Amino acid sequence: MSRPRRARDERGSAIVEFVWLGVLLLVPLVYVVVSTFEVQRGAFATTTAARSAARAFALAPDDAAGREAAEVAARQALADQGIDGVDVDVEVRCQLDDCHSGTAVITARVDTAVTLPLAPDVLGGGKPSFALDASHTVPIGQYQEIAP
Repeated sequence: MSRPRRARDERGSAIVEFVWLGVLLLVPLVYVVVSTFEVQRGAFATTTAARSAARAFALAPDDAAGREAAEVAARQALADQGIDGVDVDVEVRCQLDDCHSGTAVITARVDTAVTLPLAPDVLGGGKPSFALDASHTVPIGQYQEIAP
């Protein structure tokens, strides 16, 4: 004589399914939000670095010192925003041969990248990163102080 089969008790299974579904959807969502914030922080830092580089170049006494000052200012601006240890390319251009003369207009461009958080180095090409660039233009005034 066989016993009658009892119906399977499904109490609590909705909670388990909800938790698993929540984890499966929440983890990618949190990753996207954190990555977006990291890229936005890098964009703000790159914009600030370009502005600082252009201003540092414009305030330097000559072009050679200006290029060095622009590089230092860009790296410092990135470090202030927590972007350290990344490759930074600072390019300064102007229309004239002497960028510190009369009515020259200086354009500083900063190229860098931010590494996406928690992204593994699976494909062997380095950690995934997001390239960023910014430029800032500063006019050199027609009236300048002349050193005695």
